[in-house]
Amino acid sequence: MPRKKTNPRVGSEFEDFLAQDGRLEESTALAIKRVLAWEIERAMKQGRISQAELARRMKTSRAVVHRLLDETDPSVTLATINKAATPLGRTVRLQFHA
Repeated sequence: MPRKKTNPRVGSEFEDFLAQDGRLEESTALAIKRVLAWEIERAMKQGRISQAELARRMKTSRAVVHRLLDETDPSVTLATINKAATPLGRTVRLQFHA
């Protein structure tokens, strides 16, 4: 006979836990940033483009490129992301999911 669940969190999704704990938005932003940093770094390796060269092509500082690659810094703007994508031969596509 199945046991009755007494703990409302048992079996709930991890996202539900983060939402109840007030950390879902922060966790989601960091996850997105990690993927973004990984994608930029991968494109740089494929194109054999250094941080200094990407900064030059973006007409910005190496500090901006460093922030793009810092997976713990979610405060990068869409304009900066797009500015990095172009010299890497990439485009940015943003989607909302239900």
